[in-house]
Amino acid sequence: QVQLLESGGGLVQAGGSLSLSCAGSIGTFSDHGMSWFRQAPGKEREFVAGIRWTGTNTQYADSVLGRFTITRDNTKDTVYLQMNSLQPEDTAVYYCARARGVVPGRTEENYDSWGMGTQVTVSS
Repeated sequence: QVQLLESGGGLVQAGGSLSLSCAGSIGTFSDHGMSWFRQAPGKEREFVAGIRWTGTNTQYADSVLGRFTITRDNTKDTVYLQMNSLQPEDTAVYYCARARGVVPGRTEENYDSWGMGTQVTVSS
């Protein structure tokens, strides 16, 4: 069973930064794209950022482009999300997800495993 564990969430003031991590059990990232999604209160879960298995290609939601950076370390089965210039509208539960294939997609049906999420709260 694939296990994904997010960490690094918390409370930060607007303009601040946070770094999220998602650790998987050994080998769970092999040949799989990885992504971060988020869900704000009263809203549907949305794609934030994705990265190919090789780490050579990334994609971002327009709302976070230029502020967030997704990276991965396949030797540690870990994916990261560096979030800078955070705004109150970034407040959400952030989820890590494993893609079914090597390329991550922007919709949930492309993913077969999800973490439990980590809360990010940005105060104004």
